[in-house]
Amino acid sequence: MTNARTLTIILFLVLVAVTLGITIWASRQTRTATDFYAGGRSFSAFQNGMAIGGDYMSAASFLGIAGLIALFGYDGFLYSIGFLVAWLVALLLVAEFLRNAGRYTMADALAFRLKQRPVRAAASLSTVVVSIFYLIAQMVGAGSLVALLLGIKPGSTFLGMSADTAKVATIILIGALMIVYVVVGGMKGTTYVQIVKAFLLMGGAILMTILVLSAYKFNLSSLLGAAAEKSGSGSAFLEPGLRYGKEVAGNATQTFYNKMDLLSLGLALVLGTAGLPHILIRFYTVPTARTARRSVLWAIGIIGLFYLLTLALGFGAAAMVGGKAIKAQDAAGNTAAPQLAEALGKRFLGGDVGGASLLAVIAAVAFATILAVVAGLTLASSSSVSHDFYANVVKRGQATERQEIRVARVSALVIGALSIVLAIFAQKLNVAFLVALAFAVAASGNLPAILYSLFWKRFTTVGATAAIYGGLISAVGLVAFSPVVSGAATSWFPHADFAWFPLSNPGIISIPIGFLCGWIGTLLSSEPSSVEKYAELEVRSITGAGAH
Repeated sequence: MTNARTLTIILFLVLVAVTLGITIWASRQTRTATDFYAGGRSFSAFQNGMAIGGDYMSAASFLGIAGLIALFGYDGFLYSIGFLVAWLVALLLVAEFLRNAGRYTMADALAFRLKQRPVRAAASLSTVVVSIFYLIAQMVGAGSLVALLLGIKPGSTFLGMSADTAKVATIILIGALMIVYVVVGGMKGTTYVQIVKAFLLMGGAILMTILVLSAYKFNLSSLLGAAAEKSGSGSAFLEPGLRYGKEVAGNATQTFYNKMDLLSLGLALVLGTAGLPHILIRFYTVPTARTARRSVLWAIGIIGLFYLLTLALGFGAAAMVGGKAIKAQDAAGNTAAPQLAEALGKRFLGGDVGGASLLAVIAAVAFATILAVVAGLTLASSSSVSHDFYANVVKRGQATERQEIRVARVSALVIGALSIVLAIFAQKLNVAFLVALAFAVAASGNLPAILYSLFWKRFTTVGATAAIYGGLISAVGLVAFSPVVSGAATSWFPHADFAWFPLSNPGIISIPIGFLCGWIGTLLSSEPSSVEKYAELEVRSITGAGAH
C-alpha cells in the first residue's frame, strides 16, 4: 500500500506539473478578451472536438456511470445512452446557430434581438447555478477518488486526518487548482488541458476494456453472467427496474413516482446538454460555423466510443470487484472504475505491484478528468459574470477588456470557493446523479430561452427572462424539497426531512415550466417584437454572415 501511495502521489504531481506548464504557456498567448474567452477562435475541428469530449467526459462519466452500472446493471447504462443521445439535440438545434449568433457566451445570442440588461442578468445567474451543480459533482468525485488511492476507509487515518477530513482536504485542493487554471490560462490553457485529458481518458478506458474482455476471453455473455452472479441481484441485474421505475407491490402511488422519476431523468439527460454553458462556449473557440459543426461530429464520435466502453468498465467492475467491495469503499459507487483498475493490474501485470501501478495510472487519468472539467465549468461561469453581468448590466457596455478579464478572474475565485463548500455537504451522492441535476437545471432554464430566441419570431425580452427564471427557480426549488436534499440516508442533510416533492430529478416538471413561462411571458408582454432583428438573426445563424 505504501508503494501504491508513493506512485500515486508521484503521478499526480507529474500530472499537475504538466497541466500547470500548459496553463502558464497559454497565459503568455492570452492578450485580448477574445483570447481569454474564446481562445482566439484558433482551434481546429479536431482540436475543439477533443476539447468538447474532454469537457463532457467528466468524473460523472468515468467514475459515476461506471459505478452505477457496477451497482445497478442495466439501469446504470441509462446514463450512458442519455448523455450520448443528448448530442443529437445539441448538433441539430443549437451548435451551429449559436456559434453564428453569439460572441463569447450564451447570453450574446439571446441579447442579439432582445433588451441587453435583463436578458444578460438572467442568463448570467442561470449559467452560474448550472455550473455550480456540475462543479459539485466533480469535487465529490475527487474526494472519493483520493480516499481510494490513499487507502483511506471509514475509521482509518492518513497523515493524522480521518477519512472524512482527507476527502474535504482533497476537495479544497482540486478547487484551488481549478481556480489557478482559469485565472492564469483562460480559454487557451483550459482547452489544451482538456485535449490532453481526452487522450489520457480514452487511452485508459480502451486499455481497461481490452483487459476486461480478455479476462473473459472476449465473450460478452460470460462477462455479463459473472457480473450478475457477483452483483448479489442475480438475473435482475441485467434487467430494467433494479434502480429506476421500480414496481412496489401494494403501493401504486410509489410505483407511479418511480416511473415518473425515470421519465424525468431521461428528459433531463437528453435535453440538458444543449443548455450546458461550459459546452455552449466551446462553439465560440473555432473560426467558422462549418468548423463548429465538424467539431461536434468529432465530439460525438469520441464520446460515443467512450460511453460504449463504460459498459465494459461497469460490468467488469461488477464481475471482478463485486458490488459489496465497491460499496465498502464508497457507498455511491464512485470508485468502481479505479477499483477495477487495481483488480486488472493484479491479474495481468504481476500481483500487488501491478495492481498498485495500474490503479495509480487510472487515478491520475481521473484526476486529469476532474481538473479539466472543473476548469471549463469555472471559466464558463466566470466569463458570464464578467462579460454579461459586469460589462453589459453593471457597466452598460462601457467596460474595457482589461476590466472584464479582471472581474472574470475574481469571479472564478468566488465561484470556486462556493463550489468547494457545497461539495463538502454532497459527498454521499453519486456524481453521475449530481450531474443529472445540473442537466435538469440547464434544460429547464437555458434551453427554452435559446430555442425560442433562435426559432420564434414573436419572442420578447419578458418571455426570455420568464423562461430562464421560471425554469431555474422551479428546478432548483423542486430539488431543494426533494429526497436529494433531505429525508433519506444519502441526502445532503440526512438528519432533516422537509422533502415534499417525491422525485429525485425535477426535469419532468421544471422543463415544461420553463417552456411555458417563456410562452406566457411573450404573450403577456406589450413589447413589440423586432421583425427586422429576427430576420437578421435568422440569416446570421443559418449562413454565418456577420458572425464573429
